[in-house]
Amino acid sequence: YQRRVRGYKAIMPSYPEGTATMSLLNLAMRMGGPREAVLHAIIRKNYGATHFIVGRDHAGPGDNAAGEPFYGAYDAQELVAAHESELGIKFVPFQAMLYVPAHDEYYPIDTLPKGEKTLNISGTELRRRLRTGEDIPDWFSYAKVVEILRASVPNKAQRGLTLFFTGLSGSGKSTVANALMYRLLEETTRPVSLLDGDHVRTMLSSELGFSKEHRDLNIRRIGYVASLVNKARGIALCAPIAPYTALRRECRQMNEAEGNFVEIFVSTSLEECERRDRKGLYAKARAGQLKGMTGIDDPYEAPTNAEIVIDTEVVPIASAVDQIVDYLRSNELIETPKE
Repeated sequence: YQRRVRGYKAIMPSYPEGTATMSLLNLAMRMGGPREAVLHAIIRKNYGATHFIVGRDHAGPGDNAAGEPFYGAYDAQELVAAHESELGIKFVPFQAMLYVPAHDEYYPIDTLPKGEKTLNISGTELRRRLRTGEDIPDWFSYAKVVEILRASVPNKAQRGLTLFFTGLSGSGKSTVANALMYRLLEETTRPVSLLDGDHVRTMLSSELGFSKEHRDLNIRRIGYVASLVNKARGIALCAPIAPYTALRRECRQMNEAEGNFVEIFVSTSLEECERRDRKGLYAKARAGQLKGMTGIDDPYEAPTNAEIVIDTEVVPIASAVDQIVDYLRSNELIETPKE
């Protein structure tokens, strides 16, 4: 909403003086299509408007579950036109517009000059260009509006990023994540936050136990905090065990709603993790002194579609960090340093 209003403000000076004023309607869209168009006409009539412009697919919700338009492109126009006299406001139809390069002018689709080449950029194509940083031609929009859109829809390498490590206790998640954090701080300009499982347990989830319900809630909290970092266009590194597929998927969805997400499966074997056993947890679990230990008497559901897989039993920490950074650069998730 705020982005749209900034865009409106940016184009207002382009109208001849005294011919346009901005009127904001404090009403959330219901995506009701034709009936919502009638509602908008009534509201504008009550506020003193004499004419009402109805565009293509006014207030439409887009496609249905079958991928087909929920309403026809001009259903809203037809309904408002049918009730024009009853509404008491003049209906002004607005057709789809196409740009004609030879005339450097836009034309309604039903009055196009015959045989002339036309240009258009769809909403999908516009969003793609914004994400990739590709050029948006001057004929499509005002430079100030494009600037506003680019600021609010950063390209891939400027969006937030969550790197979600998962693996057994002792697999090397925290070690790799910590080394990666310093590498990213050296090579990028964005803030980097490490949400380590042990630290989160102390600072964010100290009241939680280790039941499945509490462990799930702990992972949700990590995913949520990471999504806030992501939303602010920072880089969040998460290093919990996160043994369950459903919770990892939930964290992915939370973060992909804000920016980029990469799952990193640290696949070090249970045998090697037990051999390391820095905290002595596996020994306690084997002795029956600790219940619910992931990998012993509680399952670890190994990821099947992680973007990156690392086995620290055979890959040194420095090489693991290189592997992750190479992936991020090749997929344009972080900037490549300039020579």
